[in-house]
Amino acid sequence: MSALAQVGAAAAGAALSVEEVVGPAALRSFLEMSAPLYRDDPNWIPPLLLERRLHLNPGKNPFFRQAEVAYWLVRRAGRPAGRISAQVNQVHLARHRDGSGHFGFLEAEDDPEVFHLLLATAEDWLRRRGMTRVLGPFTLSINHESGLLVDGFDRPPYLMMNYAPPYYAARLEAQGYGKAKDLIAYLCAADFELPRAARSLLAKAVQDPSLRVRNIDMGRLREEIATVVEIFNDAWSENWGFLPFSEEEVGYMAETLKPILSPGAVAIAEVAGEPVAMAVTLPNVNEAIRDLGGRLLPFGWLKLLWRLKVRGTRGVRMPLMGVRRRLHGTILGGALGLMVIESVRQYHRAQGVTEGELSWILEDNTPTRHLIETLGGRAYKTYRIYEKAL
Repeated sequence: MSALAQVGAAAAGAALSVEEVVGPAALRSFLEMSAPLYRDDPNWIPPLLLERRLHLNPGKNPFFRQAEVAYWLVRRAGRPAGRISAQVNQVHLARHRDGSGHFGFLEAEDDPEVFHLLLATAEDWLRRRGMTRVLGPFTLSINHESGLLVDGFDRPPYLMMNYAPPYYAARLEAQGYGKAKDLIAYLCAADFELPRAARSLLAKAVQDPSLRVRNIDMGRLREEIATVVEIFNDAWSENWGFLPFSEEEVGYMAETLKPILSPGAVAIAEVAGEPVAMAVTLPNVNEAIRDLGGRLLPFGWLKLLWRLKVRGTRGVRMPLMGVRRRLHGTILGGALGLMVIESVRQYHRAQGVTEGELSWILEDNTPTRHLIETLGGRAYKTYRIYEKAL
């Protein structure tokens, strides 16, 4: 009998209750409740509890200066059976004016009553704050982990990507949720061969003295991350669901990414000295933490440090890549995109990396999807953002 079946059998008939998460002890239960659900799932990676607590710390994460957030646990006979969050993000409302609140951190036993109680609680909280639609899951916004895994359950998730059992989608849909947008994750071998047209375009680009690709200067990390974010905010500004990164978020990002960034993993392309394209890659930390049980003490931090800095990871993830919007659809824009991708690819190949995940890509972002597929990438996971009228 699977862990989920055992949990369900043991809890049959027990009364359900819902409680708001308030205080450190309740937050710990909220963060730790998912481990028993995935006990028999080899593809689930326990997140680092220290990192999750930092992510949910209003004194550290600038997201909380623009949003109101609440969390709940559903208990069955005192034992956690599910969890959920709800968020009202003022930046999203100001930009999109769609009356949408968000939900996230969804985890639950395979029980329709648990899902109903979790979602109804979050929906009621959002409704009382004037929201007319609920959208998610986001942990905590579209610039963090986004979407519910609905296809591609046969491999563990990459860094900062969600994971869920297959039954979650059916349980959500039974509560009246429907698809708003799919996000696609691509897997690409590090040793792919560029098509002839791409090689020709790159050869011409490198001969142009006004074009230059450089890596970041770790001594000026905040300034460099600000440059990357400026390009991202311009390149993605018209995309569905887009939210710009604020200056505070740039600082937070620089602080949190510094331990896992390396100069060659980030490429910035310049035209006559102006930064116009970028690609950011991160080691797949999930490879290094999957057997740590979410804890760095007493010796987990030593294992993590050795695995990241000495052994290295087999895979990397490219969470950010973009070219300034005025260059979209131009030959120069295509060349710049290839230049930054090729720069980080060559760096990682020299480090022994064998594959990379490019994620996530909007399902209807045809130009980017075509570029990735031209480079040999294959769509291997789908994450769905759901919506429901309130």
